[in-house]
Amino acid sequence: MNYASDPGITLAYLVAAVLFILALRGLSHPETARRGNLLGMAGMAIAALATLAHPAMLLSGVGLIVLGVVIGGAIGAVVARRVNMTALPQLVAAFHSLVGLAAVFVAASALNAPQSFGIGTPGHLHLESLIEMSLGLSIGAITFTGAVIAFAKLQALMSGAPINFPGQHKLNLGLGILLVVLIIAFVASGGSQVLFWIIAALALALGVLLIIPIGGADMPVVISMLNSYSGWAAAGIGFTISNIALIVTGALVGSSGAILSYIMCKGMNRSILNVLLGGFGTDAAAAAGPAGAAGDKAVKIGSAEDASFIMSNASKVIIVPGYGMAVAQAQHAVREMSDLLKEAGVEVKYAIHPVAGRMPGHMNVLLAEAQVPYDEVFELEEINNEFSTADVVYVIGANDVTNPAAKTNSSSPIYGMPILEVDKAKTVLFVKRSMASGYAGVENELFFRDNTMMLFGDAKKMTEEIVQSLGK
Repeated sequence: MNYASDPGITLAYLVAAVLFILALRGLSHPETARRGNLLGMAGMAIAALATLAHPAMLLSGVGLIVLGVVIGGAIGAVVARRVNMTALPQLVAAFHSLVGLAAVFVAASALNAPQSFGIGTPGHLHLESLIEMSLGLSIGAITFTGAVIAFAKLQALMSGAPINFPGQHKLNLGLGILLVVLIIAFVASGGSQVLFWIIAALALALGVLLIIPIGGADMPVVISMLNSYSGWAAAGIGFTISNIALIVTGALVGSSGAILSYIMCKGMNRSILNVLLGGFGTDAAAAAGPAGAAGDKAVKIGSAEDASFIMSNASKVIIVPGYGMAVAQAQHAVREMSDLLKEAGVEVKYAIHPVAGRMPGHMNVLLAEAQVPYDEVFELEEINNEFSTADVVYVIGANDVTNPAAKTNSSSPIYGMPILEVDKAKTVLFVKRSMASGYAGVENELFFRDNTMMLFGDAKKMTEEIVQSLGK
């Protein structure tokens, strides 16, 4: 079934591709993200309808396909309505896994019925089709199991800490080389069924082995990299079955995901290779309760009333949201607190670190859900020089991205990672459940600074108490 042979379908795919490009452009900024989503949805609808309208598809019957679309669409609609904003990272990981699995299934279909796609006959497939198919299969299988592991880590079905064992990197390298050798053998064989499924099994195993050593602190990069993988898998299969929509869409997703991964790694002062081969740190550090000290280091402990008094007498407050805000679903309470402060004449801004949360843009999504004005939200590069002019910084669950150890301790696993320099503010109010370290497993020096006051408790409850105190 050659989708490129019908001019009408080719034109529809071209229109869909333009809409996808405009969608990516829209998603580059919160103000235009909603429009970008709508354009992407329109492009996908056009591409799907054009595919179903193919003469060969109509002749073979579309009943089962339509049924699958209805069932899948219904499941997607229910999940989208029920999922909490805090669960978006694992939902995205789950979606990536399905894209990878779809690539594996399409590759298997093309291998078993090549004549239907015009790529040869069983056992005698076209050379270029074999190359494209094997690449799509390998990347798709790696994406599937890798995304499943990422989902399990994000959903706390398994530990978010890195899982390491002796010789791990050598094993991964060996399996990677073996995968390349098997792909060459598969192409040379003209499409061996046995080699196809060996490649699939090896790629599935490699996906697991590549993700388990990556810790929670690196999850934003993992999510963006899996996004890239899913795109390249779709593009590879698109070439195999001559589907322009898959080629263009896959290339857009693959390249944008790779660029985003680079931006994320730059934000962490890390190399992509380093992240993929090991991650850093662990979240297994023991949690020390709010006893007021860690070892011989004393900390200042405050209450919601203390925080309310300090912020109400400030002229400038910067709010730094982190994963703790997401877990507690405190974004609406934070917005309410911000509104009360602004009514009292306090200047309020939000500072976002590029790797805050568990996926790219996680904090921006949560703040947008709470209808925080976009012009009050600033990225690290835009806001870092303003912390020294702030009377108060309200840190709500952002641990590693505010840790001064990244600048002061050369032996720290996060050394060199750009941070939000909240320690330069006059007062830092740090909302946290306990003295536990962040996902990088590193004790935060900020807890013990003279200008820091710890507010122990659930982020949402603490913020709501501050709101009540401000409203008196």
